[in-house]
Amino acid sequence: MNKSFKNKVTDGSVTRIRLSTNNGLAGYQILKFQVMGEQPGTTNLEAVVQIFSTEKDATGAKRTATNNIDFNDPTLLAACHYAKGNNTAEAQSNIVIFDNSIFNQDIFVTAIDTAASEPLNFYIELEQVKLSKDEATMATLKDMRGGSSSF
Repeated sequence: MNKSFKNKVTDGSVTRIRLSTNNGLAGYQILKFQVMGEQPGTTNLEAVVQIFSTEKDATGAKRTATNNIDFNDPTLLAACHYAKGNNTAEAQSNIVIFDNSIFNQDIFVTAIDTAASEPLNFYIELEQVKLSKDEATMATLKDMRGGSSSF
């Protein structure tokens, strides 16, 4: 079964997507991650939108939006660099990279626009997978510790 989420994230903010369940036996894997500006064709935009598996960063501080994409960060599940000009004749770029890891806790979407501070729309499609109790425990511990592993 697939689940999808669409929402708007404002420049510099963090949006929580609630996925955790009481028993943790529902796991998720990213199938699709798309981003678009709120007002296409009206402003220049260069943004970084990222999905993380934890609310806190490596230092233990509450996560904030940043334009630094670090693929060595085990809590980074997906990243998108989105750029567009202020008219349709200008080049547009939408580069998305995501990890195939399985998670069973809430995820956190951050966005930062270095050009215009425009809000961004995002769409995430997740595949839901049933986890055994051992897999659920492992996924929960991985999410809590900020580690990465696949089943």
